[in-house]
Amino acid sequence: MEVLVMVTTESSKSNALQMAKLLIQKKLAACVSIRQIFSIYKWDDDIEETKEFEITIKSKLEFKDYLIEFLNKNSTYDVPQIIFRKYHAEMKYYDWLNNSI
Repeated sequence: MEVLVMVTTESSKSNALQMAKLLIQKKLAACVSIRQIFSIYKWDDDIEETKEFEITIKSKLEFKDYLIEFLNKNSTYDVPQIIFRKYHAEMKYYDWLNNSI
C-alpha cells in the first residue's frame, strides 16, 4: 500500500504550525511533522544562510495536486520547496492514514 510524503519549508515556527494545523483541519494530511533545520541556498545571486522549519506531510497519493495548490497558495515563500515521493506503508499505518482523511 502506498502513501504520499511531501516536504516543504517555512521561515518561522508559527508559520509552520499554522500550515500544519490547516492541513489537518482540511483533511489534506493525516500527519504533519515539523523540525527546525539550517539551510544554505542561493537566492538572487546571494548565498543565504537561515534557520527554517521543515514540514513533512503524510497523505494519500490522490491528494498530491491539492497539496501542491495548497502549498503554493499558503506558503510565505515566493518559490516554496515542494518535493514529494510515494512510499510503501505497513498495512496498519496505511489503514490509519486513509481513515484519518
